[in-house]
Amino acid sequence: QVGLTESGGGSVQAGGSLRLSCAASRYISRIYCMGWFRQAPGKEREGVAVINSDASTTYADSVKGRFTISQDNAKKTLYLQMNSLKPEDTAMYYCTADFCPTTIQRLGVYGSWGQGTQVTVSS
Repeated sequence: QVGLTESGGGSVQAGGSLRLSCAASRYISRIYCMGWFRQAPGKEREGVAVINSDASTTYADSVKGRFTISQDNAKKTLYLQMNSLKPEDTAMYYCTADFCPTTIQRLGVYGSWGQGTQVTVSS
């Protein structure tokens, strides 16, 4: 399994932006697909975004048009650019790696993930 460490979380006002990063402990083989999911207190885990081995991406409806997932294999880093943040985006965000192919629904259920980074959006 690959070790994952998230960073970049913080507190912002609604409408603001954050960029999350996820550093992998080693090169991310093409057998792994990467993604982000989030967990808010009292709410179910929600898959946010997936980037597949062919670089295609999938987003949850709740973040489409606002979030962008990207990957830099040379730097062993996964990113999540979050724009136009809303209070309902408040959650712990986790980076995850799963065997390809994976889906939004599988994020946080299968594979491995890091300790998470907290995102808090105030109104």
